[in-house]
Amino acid sequence: MEKYASFKHMAPKALFGNGVRATGNARHRYLSREAARECMVLLKNTGGALPLKGGKVALFGKNSYELIAGGGGSGTVTTEYKASLYDGFSDKEKEGKISLFKPLSRFYLDKADAFRQTAGEKVKYIYAKEPTPPKKLISDAAKACAAAVITIGRYSREGGDREASPGDYYLGEDEIKLINAVCESFSDITVVLNIGSAICCEELEKNKNIKAILCAWQPGMEGGYAAADILCGDADPCGKLVDTFAKDYKYYPSAADYKKSPLYMDYTEDIYVGYRYFETIPKAADKVRYEFGFGLSYTTFDIKGVLAGEEDGYITVAATVTNTGKYDGKEVVQLYLSAPQGKLGKPARELCAFKKTKLLRPGESQALALRFKLSDFASFDDLGKIKKSAYVLEKGEYSLYLGASVRKCEKLGFSVKLSKDIICEKLTSRCRPFELKRRMLSDGKYEKLPTGKVTFGFDKHKPLGGRAPKDTLYFEDVTEDHINDFIAQMTDEELIHMVSGTPNRTYTDDSCFPGLARLHVPDVPTADGPAGLRIEPRFGNVFTTSFPVATAQACSWDPELVERIGAAGAIEARENNVGIFLTPALNIHRDPLCGRNFEYYSEDPVIAGTMAAAQVRGIQSQKTAASAKHFAVNSKEDDRFHCDSRVSERALREIYLKGFEICVKTAQPWTVMSSYNVLNGVHTSESRDLLQGILRGEWGFSGMVTSDWNGPDRNQVNEVRAGNDVRMSRGFPEKLAEAMASGELKRADFEHCVKRTLLTYLKLYND
Repeated sequence: MEKYASFKHMAPKALFGNGVRATGNARHRYLSREAARECMVLLKNTGGALPLKGGKVALFGKNSYELIAGGGGSGTVTTEYKASLYDGFSDKEKEGKISLFKPLSRFYLDKADAFRQTAGEKVKYIYAKEPTPPKKLISDAAKACAAAVITIGRYSREGGDREASPGDYYLGEDEIKLINAVCESFSDITVVLNIGSAICCEELEKNKNIKAILCAWQPGMEGGYAAADILCGDADPCGKLVDTFAKDYKYYPSAADYKKSPLYMDYTEDIYVGYRYFETIPKAADKVRYEFGFGLSYTTFDIKGVLAGEEDGYITVAATVTNTGKYDGKEVVQLYLSAPQGKLGKPARELCAFKKTKLLRPGESQALALRFKLSDFASFDDLGKIKKSAYVLEKGEYSLYLGASVRKCEKLGFSVKLSKDIICEKLTSRCRPFELKRRMLSDGKYEKLPTGKVTFGFDKHKPLGGRAPKDTLYFEDVTEDHINDFIAQMTDEELIHMVSGTPNRTYTDDSCFPGLARLHVPDVPTADGPAGLRIEPRFGNVFTTSFPVATAQACSWDPELVERIGAAGAIEARENNVGIFLTPALNIHRDPLCGRNFEYYSEDPVIAGTMAAAQVRGIQSQKTAASAKHFAVNSKEDDRFHCDSRVSERALREIYLKGFEICVKTAQPWTVMSSYNVLNGVHTSESRDLLQGILRGEWGFSGMVTSDWNGPDRNQVNEVRAGNDVRMSRGFPEKLAEAMASGELKRADFEHCVKRTLLTYLKLYND
């Protein structure tokens, strides 16, 4: 078992020579800072208030001094430090670029110390009310300072959703009190949003004293340094929104349904999610504060589409971007497709390709090529209006829009005109809804959907046909060619053991994928990682690198950067003897209140799939397995174990599965994690249609499927039959043995699950 010896060790090992650790090293920390700069989005900048012009700055808000680097739960990362905006400005002060009003900073630092002495570390300072400094201290700051900066923070975590209430989606009374107090003395105020998901920005946007708003997201451990870089003009803000910010929560189409019932959610808005809703449905456009793709810069750009053409079903657009302003900067070029409404109806625009420029100096230009396959944006006809269960390109004109956001774009002279409907792919009806009664159409009206009784079945598996060797074959000697024979020598009890996680706990606090001592199959440790390797502090002082959360990473619009983050995280996983890195998470931002949105990328499946695929490529370049999760339609945290996501087949395929499809087809993650929730009446881990029919049958996924950890009310017999290969963190061997004895489960059912698991193990990094 020496070949897989690293998986046996609890203590981390140094990958580099002379005992130098990769985990949390300076190179990875700088990558975190670089990524944070690339993802921050400038939402407002009246009169060129930013970058700051030097002089003394008054720094308000507890989160100016206590950075929220990321969210809670599986996204938690234990780091050596978290650099706040105060830390970042302190560095700029040393460089002579600004200076801080120290009495105000002392007020906040003393407040934080007093809170910890009173409440202890068990109660996070991020939950404390926002203190308002004494009136005289604010007026003294105004006399001494040219500008004020206020940071507003939001924290959420796995296992619970946010609220459409003051202090969460809306500004709290304590925050409004602070803003009003500062506005009495300052007329030049910048607000920094240290958030993981959208909040209501109306009061900030309409306040004339607030000249600038920077959305810094939850930016990782170096976030304060990165924010200071941008505020002081050492870096240009070049992030773009990957979600629509509405003027009020009630304007999101999911708002009326999101918390209606603990048992189900009806996805009645169908494919009209995010900008697809706001840019298509009549009168919805006026309800938007910041559109999808929006983001300001310190400089200006000119984007021109110079050439477009079609060949072999692919459309290519050549664009030229010129920096027409006075600062160095980067621009994101976005290409949108507008399809004919036809019989099925379509969003007004859909993102189909994007590219980010290099850093352009004033007057400098760059040529970019944007390419996509037209059939990838065909409509799925789930009711048979043209061809049932088929992807269809309807006849008519397909137009293209090129620009810097979904609204700030120009129609190109080139278009594709189809004289007849084209059937791109004929499939089978899978995961259909039985209790979703209606769905929205592109004109805002609704159509009825057929209902019925939930039905599902399972495939019959044929035996692998391997022959047990005369002499015991150990796993360290196995190749893919021998895997069937290796499995043939396993007893029924050993097969049952191999479909459940082992309770052995590692210092990552996540269970191991199953091993088998007799045949030298290793227990393979796992760890969470949406924003960096998660190692519980109680297992030792192993400090890893905290990167910007997934939403922030997506706002960089830079897949190459995300791939580098994936590789860095995987290097740290390897060094700490982790074989399965439980990331990326790419569920769709259907509603801003989802408590786990910070772990997910976007409301758009092209962004989500592209970024997830980049993350997977980076992780697996280090011989560590990525695990794309949570498959699928895990759109809320409250009641997540039993809430039924009722969604049409069309919306399922075009929105909620599309990102997974892009990730699987372009990056082939070695593992996929099924989700906790129910999907159209069936738990996802028990869904043959989802796991065998779509994931493996249609997309060609060749890896293994794991359940999410410790989901209650699951039938592991059904999971095995459906192709959910491993139940984590442990299973029910007695029930599986009973099912095998009764004939409900066959040995062949286990063999196929175990084979996929072992083939994954063969790909992993080992010593």
